[in-house]
Amino acid sequence: MKTATMKKTILALMTAALMVCCGSGEKKVPFEEVNVDYILKDSTIYGLCGQGSTTNSLQLITDGGDTIMVSVESARSQEKVFGDYSVGDEMAVITTQDAGKALMVINKSMLLGNWVMPNPIDGSSEIGISLNKGGTAESIDQSSIVYKSWRLFNGTLQVTATRDDGIDMEENLNFTIKELTANTLVLVDEEDDVFEYERQTIEEEEDLGIELDWGDEEDFRI
Repeated sequence: MKTATMKKTILALMTAALMVCCGSGEKKVPFEEVNVDYILKDSTIYGLCGQGSTTNSLQLITDGGDTIMVSVESARSQEKVFGDYSVGDEMAVITTQDAGKALMVINKSMLLGNWVMPNPIDGSSEIGISLNKGGTAESIDQSSIVYKSWRLFNGTLQVTATRDDGIDMEENLNFTIKELTANTLVLVDEEDDVFEYERQTIEEEEDLGIELDWGDEEDFRI
């Protein structure tokens, strides 16, 4: 849901809670008593992939200490399993109300790392984002935007950032995950712009097989 639409929805619900219907006899509710947390509640279940997991069933050891079995067949058929999973991976799962069936599965462990793509200006360099464990984020070779933090919220990747415009005001960027593999991350923002990232690989220095002869310790004595 786009930010503008979400704001309109929240405003409408709050207005409905505060207004009195004609002839209904309802009392006005003070603004501070209106609880809209449920509108913004994250319905995701977080936890670790357990040893009992199979291709079509995820054993999830939740952050609350419970162990549940969740069918992922429906999510797979809808292409809503992002990153697959293996034992010990951190998972984010959106389920049906009874938690028996997964609607979306995201491998949080696979999201971690440096993600880059060709610079859209000239393609001569790579730019990107680093998603770190613990929720911090960093920009990769980008001076115009500074990424601060990230989180998953109802299946959406939310990133906080500031722009290099002298205002230094944080903004929330919302991305829909379209693809996640070991080496690929495809995101779509609220303007329907597509960002196709690849996992950044660190090139190792080539070993030329040359050993420097530093001489004997006696050579350096005066």
